[in-house]
Amino acid sequence: MARRKTPEINGGSLADIAFLLLIFFLVTTTMDVDTGIARKLPPMPETQEQKKDLDIKKRNVCIVLINSQDKLLFRNRHMKVEDLREAAKEFIKNEFDADDLPEKEPKFIKELGKEVMVPKGVISLQNDRSTSYGVYILVQNELVAAYNEVRDEAAMKYFGKRKFDDLTEYEQEGIKALYPQRISEAEPKNIGGN
Repeated sequence: MARRKTPEINGGSLADIAFLLLIFFLVTTTMDVDTGIARKLPPMPETQEQKKDLDIKKRNVCIVLINSQDKLLFRNRHMKVEDLREAAKEFIKNEFDADDLPEKEPKFIKELGKEVMVPKGVISLQNDRSTSYGVYILVQNELVAAYNEVRDEAAMKYFGKRKFDDLTEYEQEGIKALYPQRISEAEPKNIGGN
């Protein structure tokens, strides 16, 4: 008796099917993408500015601390996040030249066409390693919003426009020279909860 051969399965289209399944799963799978903070780094300082000593007076630095329980300390005062924007604006502008707020120095700003008093303040944001990400972002947003509002007010004062974004690029450079965004972010530490 002759042995019968078992029929072979045609595997030619198997690779095509596998490829189609691969494409299907690649197209239908969703990937979670973590988003970060959109920040543009400041430009490198001029060569002569780099050589200046970093001799910053205490009154020119505003320390903002967030502890491990997400409590906020603004210039050694407990504060709610909701009140941070107004306090930061007061520090940034120093409208009434208060002794405990940043010094001002005269500077000719060509885009404004005159010499103005420019505050020398720096806001230093420091947080604990256990600070929640949400509170950290809230505080950072409030500080940036304070600068944005100060610049909007300056746009109205010097150019008669309601928003900083409505200014031409040339005019914006003048407002940035008047109120440069100086937010320093320190490396997280173990500040604690008290």
